[in-house]
Amino acid sequence: MSDCKGGCGGCCGSCGGCSQAMVLSPEEVDILWQLAQIPFLPVARRADSDEPRCFEEGVTALALQCLEKRGLISIDYDKPLRGGYSALYDPYPVRGSFALTARGQQVLELMQIHGVE
Repeated sequence: MSDCKGGCGGCCGSCGGCSQAMVLSPEEVDILWQLAQIPFLPVARRADSDEPRCFEEGVTALALQCLEKRGLISIDYDKPLRGGYSALYDPYPVRGSFALTARGQQVLELMQIHGVE
């Protein structure tokens, strides 16, 4: 167990622990920028799996899971988007949406201030 004061116990791997630094993959940065433009994006999963699926460009299951673990996004299967699912989602019966958390909004604002692309 880590003595991280960042709240994750050091388990995120790239949260920076007590330094409050965070390293994001290019895919994670792309997802945050997408959420800056569209506040809710569709997500789905199979009934027998916890792996989130999103068919928006550049969104991977791993990036979604990492962002959620870091507390930057919230994935909510109780809040599906009305009319927000293409035919690609048909094999995935559990549908919901994901959005920025307050922490995710703060990170996005810092990215905008510091010119992260």
